[in-house]
Amino acid sequence: MGHTAPRGPPTICEPSMSDRSRIEWTQATWNPVTGCDRVSAGCDHCYALTLAKRLKAMGAEKYQQDGDPRTSGPGFAVTIHPAALDQPQRWRSPRTVFVNSMSDLFHAKVPTSFVSDVFDVMVDTPQHTYQVLTKRPLRAARIADQLPWPSNVWLGVSIEDMDVAHRVDHLRRVPAAVRFLSCEPLLGPLDGLDLTEIDWVIAGGESGVNYRPMDIRWARGIRDACLHAGVPFFFKQWGGRNPKSLGRMLDGETWDQMPEMPEGTQFPQPRRASR
Repeated sequence: MGHTAPRGPPTICEPSMSDRSRIEWTQATWNPVTGCDRVSAGCDHCYALTLAKRLKAMGAEKYQQDGDPRTSGPGFAVTIHPAALDQPQRWRSPRTVFVNSMSDLFHAKVPTSFVSDVFDVMVDTPQHTYQVLTKRPLRAARIADQLPWPSNVWLGVSIEDMDVAHRVDHLRRVPAAVRFLSCEPLLGPLDGLDLTEIDWVIAGGESGVNYRPMDIRWARGIRDACLHAGVPFFFKQWGGRNPKSLGRMLDGETWDQMPEMPEGTQFPQPRRASR
């Protein structure tokens, strides 16, 4: 039983304003900020850092500033891009948008005024659903009262193991309409993780040449916790040398569950779950 519900100059390869995403749980990516710094074990093999180095070599304009080599790398300095702010307004059809797939909106180097500018765009484009994912929910909680929180903005945190489970507590302090967890790359068991006030959980394994394998017991554990708590569960991939190497079936089933849309929203829901 399946669970189904989501050529030219180098800059064309840039994912900063893509209205077609290969990420299973979203439809588009929007990067008004690029660059970041590694803060925990889940960042060790950061795909965005590797991609930024390649984009710099290709001449992509947004990736010419280098970050601190101890925590970042070539082309991956935190950089804001005001010219990218109006991209969602040019998309004709509603879509689900992953905000800053190449950065973290709540990085300390992103001015609060620019975070506010990004939120203003999201408020002004209620036809889209925005998925903001951060490893810095403490800052999000600290400036939450300075930001609007429309019903089309979802906020998620990355939880790769129980060492960073405290991020969930900070997430609960933010008045987002949908709060979600991205347990990817899943690097350890999440036994005892508190899913109170969490609306959605994504889980997946790491991919790349040096990927760290995911234990099936870790995946089953978070899935079962979601089932027990009544939280929609999305299993993205097992990982491997490339993201599709090992498929995305868990115990013979595909888990594509999505959260319920907040009341009053006017945009289509991504792939919905059926049981």
